[in-house]
Amino acid sequence: MKRIAIAAIAGGVIVFVWSSIAHVLLPLGEMGISTLPNEAPFIAALKGSKDGLYFFPGMDMSHKPTPEEQKAWEAKVQAGPTGILVYSERGEAMSPRQLGSEFLSNVLAALVAAWIASLLAAPYGRRVLAIALLGLFAWLSLTVSYWIWYRFPGSFILAEGITEVVGWLLAGLAIAKIVPRAGIIIGHGDPNG
Repeated sequence: MKRIAIAAIAGGVIVFVWSSIAHVLLPLGEMGISTLPNEAPFIAALKGSKDGLYFFPGMDMSHKPTPEEQKAWEAKVQAGPTGILVYSERGEAMSPRQLGSEFLSNVLAALVAAWIASLLAAPYGRRVLAIALLGLFAWLSLTVSYWIWYRFPGSFILAEGITEVVGWLLAGLAIAKIVPRAGIIIGHGDPNG
């Protein structure tokens, strides 16, 4: 268990640092993200709104919509524009709380990866590949859905895929080295890594 904890911290640090590089130094962090034209009136119109996740055109979700309401909403969607907005009255710009929370989530994800690596009897390279595939799995399962359902820009989705797969490949190199493969007794060597 000690090796799994060490691997989780190492993997979390690697993913955190890689994500920082990908989002701050490389163009991956900007791909698919645009600035609203004429932003000031838009922001002014939102002032005083409740924090939350908003879809537009909206539908009153306080009751089950009637067939007529459903049809009217679908017509609005077809006519466009449509969108999704995450709104918060107050923002944070890379605060210590946000950075700490991101680091903790990376360590917890690396803990899952390290635990999975400890269950695998495969040699080093295959365990690294398995951890990289966890990044691909998460991207396909979550982020690609944002492209399908909410029309997130394809370039944003691609950049997130690169960030996740490369990050977990790099973390996998360390995690698979620290965590012995299943069935290996620590201290007795492992000829296959």
